[in-house]
Amino acid sequence: MSDPIPDPPSAVPLLAWYDRHRRVLPWRVTGPPGSADPYRIWLSEVMLQQTTVATVGPRYDRFLGRFPDVAALAAAPWEEVAAEWAGLGYYARARNLHAAARAVVARGGFPDTEEGLRALPGIGAYTAAAVAAIAFGRPTVPVDGNVERVVARLLAIRDPLPGARRLIGPAAGRFMEQEAARTRPGDFVQALFDLGATICTPRRPACALCPWRDDCRARREGIQDGLPAKSPKAARGGRQGLHFLARDPAGRLLLRHRPPEGLLGGMLEIPGAPWREEPWELEEALPHAPLPGLSWTLRPGTAHHSFSHLDLEMRLAEAAAPDSPAPPGMTWMEPGAARAALPTAMRRLLALAEGPLAEGVGGVASGISGARGARRRGTLG
Repeated sequence: MSDPIPDPPSAVPLLAWYDRHRRVLPWRVTGPPGSADPYRIWLSEVMLQQTTVATVGPRYDRFLGRFPDVAALAAAPWEEVAAEWAGLGYYARARNLHAAARAVVARGGFPDTEEGLRALPGIGAYTAAAVAAIAFGRPTVPVDGNVERVVARLLAIRDPLPGARRLIGPAAGRFMEQEAARTRPGDFVQALFDLGATICTPRRPACALCPWRDDCRARREGIQDGLPAKSPKAARGGRQGLHFLARDPAGRLLLRHRPPEGLLGGMLEIPGAPWREEPWELEEALPHAPLPGLSWTLRPGTAHHSFSHLDLEMRLAEAAAPDSPAPPGMTWMEPGAARAALPTAMRRLLALAEGPLAEGVGGVASGISGARGARRRGTLG
């Protein structure tokens, strides 16, 4: 176990540093406490979960252009929200965002406390604290990866994550016992975010530039590079899929909606067999084809996609389909519209259809979802 956790240092140096060096971000709040639009703060916090600042910036502006306020988001059909979210990954966030927007409109506005915010769909402890502090000036400290790192080093908390969070959270909260932090809670928590993203970085922290360099116990002991300590990672899982791409005489693609829960929940997909650990053979997977009686040809190559906890490898079969209505739960869609609406994993699979038909093993369409291995609010911003 770690030694007893000391009191945190004064918030004054960090706030002074933030006033000089704050990052300019589309969602950044610079006005007095309570002057922010909670919708914009909430949207940014949801988008930044498991996604880097560099990725979120342009997507945030585009999303606001389509859904400028919480009422517009609540009134939009889910299909439009899903299409706008495509490519950001972690699609449960989009489903909860849409449901929470409708709950906010139904109650007549955002709740302004952590407890009230946590009652909304998909809003957990971190997001509730971030919105409460930044949008409503509540004296609370949200703890993300950057704050974990800063506090673990500042107070030399040696216990490994995730267990150390039971120490880091309360220690971070004690900053709000100080008048300087309580007076400017939104600025203070954003200063913590910026310090972790730009100075107290995961590797080679710039300790000489840190406003708390003289107060940091880890720096004094020379252990800053090793904190926060982490428990060994669990082995990543692997799944195999085989999907069926049908085209009608007009060139449209047959797509279906995935179940609302689970990976890519509620998003469009190319129909296929359930993902499993063993590879699928074409004949074995045919009962899962979306239309009976078609002549399916297996494309060469595989499409790879990595989620936060598993790697997915998919193969693609293709067939010409007659002009007919889409089966229940499915839809015919023009190829351009399909590419825009499909999540990244399915777009990687769709890329296989753009190559020539051939026997044997072909090319690979691959990539990593969102920010696999990257901290939210990471150093890319």
